Amino acid sequence: MMDFVLEAWVSTIIEQKKVQWILGKRQPWQPGEKLRLLFAGYNGTRNTGSDVRVEEMLRQVRRILGPDNVELSMMTFNFDRSRGYFEGTSQVRLPDIFPPFLANEVPKHHGVVACEGSMFKSKFANALATMMIGSLGIAAAENKLSIGYGAEAGHMDPLVAKMCGRYCSNSLVITRNDESRKILRALGVPTELGTDTAWTFEPLGAEYGQKALREVGWDGKTPVLAVCPINPFEWPVKGSIGKLAVHSLTGIYKESHYRGPYFHNAGPEADRAYEHYLTSIANAVAAFRQKKSVFVIMVATERMDARPCRKISEKLGGVPVLSSDEHNMYQLVSILRACRMMVSSRYHGIVTSMPALVPSAGITMDERIRNLMNERGHQELLMNVTDADLEERTLAALAILERDGERIGDGIARTVVRNLRLMARMGVYFEEEVQRRYPEFPTRRGEWSWEDYLPPMSEGLKELVAAYG
Repeated sequence: MMDFVLEAWVSTIIEQKKVQWILGKRQPWQPGEKLRLLFAGYNGTRNTGSDVRVEEMLRQVRRILGPDNVELSMMTFNFDRSRGYFEGTSQVRLPDIFPPFLANEVPKHHGVVACEGSMFKSKFANALATMMIGSLGIAAAENKLSIGYGAEAGHMDPLVAKMCGRYCSNSLVITRNDESRKILRALGVPTELGTDTAWTFEPLGAEYGQKALREVGWDGKTPVLAVCPINPFEWPVKGSIGKLAVHSLTGIYKESHYRGPYFHNAGPEADRAYEHYLTSIANAVAAFRQKKSVFVIMVATERMDARPCRKISEKLGGVPVLSSDEHNMYQLVSILRACRMMVSSRYHGIVTSMPALVPSAGITMDERIRNLMNERGHQELLMNVTDADLEERTLAALAILERDGERIGDGIARTVVRNLRLMARMGVYFEEEVQRRYPEFPTRRGEWSWEDYLPPMSEGLKELVAAYG
């Protein structure tokens, strides 16, 4: 019921904004003004993937449009958890009940860039998809720039899918895979093919990651295995005023309470599946440790992942847990890149480690890691969170990572370079859409190479491009 209320509320706001624009109540961008863009996403929760994506979008947009020509703002749930990130960008607080915020904030800008990866899905939360659609839909209703950048689309509940088709039909959505593009095109949403935007992210140097590992017991020689688990069975999150009232009065639903009126999926079936997932990973790592000398760390790239990390750590006798709650994105990615191998259920755990050619396997709950492993040509390194034989398959994947690291690294390098080119093409699409909406905006003139459409690249990425380009 709560999801329906949010969806109806946001739809009403979009319709109202459309009428107001027709009546001439909104001022469009004028030549000589800075282009004010609002980046709508899931930031301020210490989700490393979400933060890294947006960091690189901001750097890319500034390079393409010129830092003196734009004024960028972004949403955050918590200023404390996004402090020190996104240099030169204003941050505005996104409340849990977001429709009034969207109605007030989006019209202050000349356009919206929706930047959540899982943008159009009911898998995680209808509320999140509704917020993304609302942000894009209000901007489009006012005939402003409306771009979904690096988006993924999956199954959507019928009403959410209907909203997406109706209110994003005048937006441009640049997807990060062809599967997402097909879903959106079927709804009548204009799309182009792109990629994720984390590929150009540069963390702290290798010395930081190595130092952090030594501080938790690494000897500096033994290969490091990073494990990045999640709780795949606590999704989707759904809003419930009834549950919130009971929780507030009695404390019931404490374990499943997410934030505000939102609650995680819970119940005996979810608990059994979760325990199978945790035990399978722990047993596979324990068996691998008996055969090979490795230093195991658990890495929570999203602060909520510290819970499954601790549970697996206990099963393994107390291996170190490193969390995004304690390490910022620059630090945590440096740690990941200092590892020799990785098994991850976090898409961006894998993506952010790939520029360092860290051999990785994925245990996936949806299509994101599956699409990435297929792109790399590493289907043998892909498992599903619900696999009955997850323990055996994870152990087999670990053996492949240890044995075939050079071959895997070669496939990873080619994938990184291919995605850098796709990310540059996204920049071209972005620039063209700005020109279409605002023909008088002072975009760059002359001939530009594909690298000029990316944020400035590190020396390591330049070497990969030279070797594999």
